[in-house]
Amino acid sequence: MAEKEMIYNIPLRDVKGVSRSRRSNYAVRLVRKFISRHMKVPEENVWIDNRVNEEIWKRGIEKPPSKITVKAIKFEEDETVEVLMPE
Repeated sequence: MAEKEMIYNIPLRDVKGVSRSRRSNYAVRLVRKFISRHMKVPEENVWIDNRVNEEIWKRGIEKPPSKITVKAIKFEEDETVEVLMPE
């Protein structure tokens, strides 16, 4: 079970250009896109933990954070990536 573990600071500034009623939804998509690009896996193989989702949605749909720090663990045998909050 070979694993690759990285910690990323993901900028979410681009959500400010989206309508206020869609910002947190868009932020989750940005996290998925960023991780898939940097870990070199398809977007459908990225699994986002519930704690990361709750951190993005903590202040509601209109005010997601401008950046978020996450830990990404890549499992080599099935090419999936798990996105967690760092300890």
